[in-house]
Amino acid sequence: MPSKDWKLAALKALGRFGDPGPLRHAAGVSGGSISRAYRLTTEKGTYFFKWNQNAPPGFFAAEARGLDRLGRAAKTVRIPRVLAWDDPPEGGEGWILMEWIDSGTQGLSSRGAAERLGLGLAEIHRTRAEAFGLGEDNFIGILPQPNGWYRSWTDFYRERRLLPQIRLASERGLLPERRSRLLHRLCDRLDQWLERPDLRPSLLHGDLWNGNALADSGGVPCLIDPAAYYGDREVDLAFSEMFGGFPSRFYDAYNEAFPLPPEYSARKPLYQLYYLLVHLNLFGESYGPAVDRIIERYGG
Repeated sequence: MPSKDWKLAALKALGRFGDPGPLRHAAGVSGGSISRAYRLTTEKGTYFFKWNQNAPPGFFAAEARGLDRLGRAAKTVRIPRVLAWDDPPEGGEGWILMEWIDSGTQGLSSRGAAERLGLGLAEIHRTRAEAFGLGEDNFIGILPQPNGWYRSWTDFYRERRLLPQIRLASERGLLPERRSRLLHRLCDRLDQWLERPDLRPSLLHGDLWNGNALADSGGVPCLIDPAAYYGDREVDLAFSEMFGGFPSRFYDAYNEAFPLPPEYSARKPLYQLYYLLVHLNLFGESYGPAVDRIIERYGG
């Protein structure tokens, strides 16, 4: 039965992992807008616990699988280890238990951490697949992110990234006639900018804004909360630039390890468009003007 109480769920999670407790200390931590997050301390250790009373089916399973994929690919950056998770098949109360990572005081502002993050992201992007996408769906924030395998990156990006968000925006009354027309026109023209015969699928973090990157107390960069799949590596870089917050040394180190092509700057707004549509659907019309600027440029 659902506990309706995060402390009962936390005790269940610790028991699933093999730590019988009792809880010596439990405190909420900031940073999450979707699930409630807590630091749990027992005699055996300290843990990070996320709990959501109304999680969609498969929500925490998708996070666990994404972290596992990144963890197997990453050597230079740290990915938190998942200890246990639970998702009811029909949705509802769910949770995930992970190792606790103590944050450093400097964060990514130190040159060493920024450099290691750039090298680590390049390392992750060198993990390849035979096709674009993923074998199962996952989530971007709380919104469903459909996947599947595609031979064409352009087709995948149109059919599994842009069009689902466009349909959702239409259902939510966020697509005035001109916006809708230009978005569909842009989708029809995507191959002009995205189709490259030499493009190979890279493992992506998928949700790389500065809130999902940190440095631990030893200065080792960490990546959290992925929406992982295999795609054009430029997607991660484009989103990282959209809200800022990453030091220049991060980008320099990445380009030294895995240089971006000169045409990246022309594609970057098209990749940011996906995340702007996500934010439009999550937070409303305040993101509409940014969407409109991109679609006027590419769909007008």
